[in-house]
Amino acid sequence: MGTKKTIGFIGIGVMGKSMANHLLSEGYKLFAYSRTKEKAEDLLVNGAEWKNTPKEIAENADIIITMVGYPNDVEHVYFGEYGLFAGANKGALLIDMTTSTPTLAKKIYEEGQKIGIHTLDAPVSGGDIGAKNGTLSIMVGGDVHTFEEMMPIFTILGENIIYQGEAGAGQHTKMCNQIAIASNMIGVSEAIVYARKAGLNPDTVLKAISSGAAGSWSMSNLIPRVLKEDYSPGFFIKHFIKDMGIALEEAEKMNLHLPGLELAKKMYDSLVNRGEENSGTQALIKFWDY
Repeated sequence: MGTKKTIGFIGIGVMGKSMANHLLSEGYKLFAYSRTKEKAEDLLVNGAEWKNTPKEIAENADIIITMVGYPNDVEHVYFGEYGLFAGANKGALLIDMTTSTPTLAKKIYEEGQKIGIHTLDAPVSGGDIGAKNGTLSIMVGGDVHTFEEMMPIFTILGENIIYQGEAGAGQHTKMCNQIAIASNMIGVSEAIVYARKAGLNPDTVLKAISSGAAGSWSMSNLIPRVLKEDYSPGFFIKHFIKDMGIALEEAEKMNLHLPGLELAKKMYDSLVNRGEENSGTQALIKFWDY
């Protein structure tokens, strides 16, 4: 795949902006759309072209990547009156990198099959750091030949890129990722709370435990922010709660009880009630401040 392919990017947020910039820097012609045009200004200065609706993006791009907030946003972007399916050309390839529901991923795939459009669900992990560095983990569901065709795009955005299976499998895998993070965030936060209460220096405690058996991505990347009282979002609490809700709904469908995930969601819900929904997930540490 060369630079002849044009790319549409929908959703210029904390992660989407960095991802779109990587594609621009690789020489791809990029069309951009976001609900707030101001968020795309840097991209436009760097050569991206603005379109007014997802439909206009679809009418002009060979490959369209969506990175929006919630499943209802995905639904609107794909199925709305001015959505992607209203404008996409036969043979186009649509990749939803939003963390959404497996059910919606299958619905998008089935609609694409009807009208000759290829689709993948490809949620990511790695937060703003992974997006900036092009080191995201990408979990992909859909047809394997479509996945293979898109590898040159995925390798620009991430490093750990794994095909998971049929449509919806990428989203299910992302739920596994979020379930693991949810309980881990409780653990790493409690470790720092304990260290402070015991009169220890949290910085030296972090150095001691982060490279051993207790180490994790959250401990190495988010707890240093906590120690600097930096609660800016690499990943919004409000979006993490959305993900945990999806995982709990899917678990219920499978008659599966996940008490650790339930506890984490309750703790994060309490922070939202205190106005922390737009903070990063590391703000869980504030649960112990009240």
